[in-house]
Amino acid sequence: MVGALMALLLLVGCAVEVQNRQAAQELKQLAKPPGSVYTGWRVFQDKCAGCHGPAATGTAAAPDLLPRVRDMGSRQFVSLVLRRYDWNLPPAKASSDGAAREALVDEIVQRKEYMLTMPAWQGEPSVNAHIVDLYAYLSARAQGAQGPARPAQ
Repeated sequence: MVGALMALLLLVGCAVEVQNRQAAQELKQLAKPPGSVYTGWRVFQDKCAGCHGPAATGTAAAPDLLPRVRDMGSRQFVSLVLRRYDWNLPPAKASSDGAAREALVDEIVQRKEYMLTMPAWQGEPSVNAHIVDLYAYLSARAQGAQGPARPAQ
């Protein structure tokens, strides 16, 4: 009888440990940004690496994205990548409507004052459909959870 009771207590203790590990794994999964790091890497290599470099650490043509993404939430990332050209202007002026925006567009098209350095990806289906994945990849790179090599699928 005592042996059976000890075995039961031992099994209950194991069940608690297994449950605790499951909860810890679930919390770890919830803390990660949504999206696929691998799919984001593929989109990045296809659309972004040409300017930002294959590891997102920048080139002479475009800046290192890792420190920028490290301090950026997913909503801000989506807003910047999909809706705004980087004219080296404050976001409010770059996204303004009306005559001021049209004049700015004319200057860019005629290559007068501003240099257009990054396209807005809003109309690009592969970026639009995988923007959360792109953020997951860049966020993982910025946080040090993903190295410069191809991520696991």
